[in-house]
Amino acid sequence: MMEDFQELRQHMLIDRRHGGPYDRGSADSYYSRLPDPHWYPEGSYCGEKATDLNQYEIAEYLAGYEHNERFG
Repeated sequence: MMEDFQELRQHMLIDRRHGGPYDRGSADSYYSRLPDPHWYPEGSYCGEKATDLNQYEIAEYLAGYEHNERFG
């Protein structure tokens, strides 16, 4: 499954906005939380927390998480 996300990430643009999947993945890693793909469409902690993510959103979240794990 991880190979699928790595392949997907090679062909997508990553949205790094505050509250987006990449940002939330990075924050979860930074605060030593376990991966839990989610994001906030209206910005961090604004509006409803999105947890029913599509494959692109999950890939963005994992990219943020992995980036912080490697380079944090």
